[in-house]
Amino acid sequence: MTDKAWYNLTEQQWEAICNHCGRCCLLTLEDEETGELYHTDIACRYYDEKNCRCSVYEKRFERQPECLKITKDNVDKLPWMPKMCAYRKLFDRNYRPQKFTKLTGKIISQTQVKKSDWEKHIVEENNL
Repeated sequence: MTDKAWYNLTEQQWEAICNHCGRCCLLTLEDEETGELYHTDIACRYYDEKNCRCSVYEKRFERQPECLKITKDNVDKLPWMPKMCAYRKLFDRNYRPQKFTKLTGKIISQTQVKKSDWEKHIVEENNL
């Protein structure tokens, strides 16, 4: 796509770009001092591992206030965007489609991990 051509997409076309890799549903931790980001294998409590999507998608912002909507205005400003994310092809000049496997069996639900243990679940992004 040409620079910012995605602004012409309808909401339905925009949503259709998502490849349902599920990586944006994994918690990302940020070091408050350095701003460095760390990926985890912890999935949002509403992530449906079997179907690779949010189980409360239409109400996700009400149920999970931390959920960030990926929009035409912020997609190129989110430093934590997973390398596998199909939205990256809109702004990342070095984007190369990545083959991904489902997260099934590789993640743990947010409901099963105490917040004090989140750091123990930091993983390399490419290891999921």
